Amino acid sequence: MKKVIPIAEFPLAHTKEGVISITHIEEPYGEGSKPVVSIGISINGEKPDWKAHIPYENIDDVISALKVAKEKFKD
Repeated sequence: MKKVIPIAEFPLAHTKEGVISITHIEEPYGEGSKPVVSIGISINGEKPDWKAHIPYENIDDVISALKVAKEKFKD
């Protein structure tokens, strides 16, 4: 059974009420599916407008890519 466990929530930059939420989801695609980390983006602070499910096996690669993007493109 799908189980969602909140991990963190913080304000989304450049919005009035937006939030980024991070959750752990067990069996996200049905019985027996492996857990993922979900990153939700909400513009108005309610239900996420966008979500990305990231398998735990890919987290380090995603973090590395985000660090590269920050170093290369952040003002």
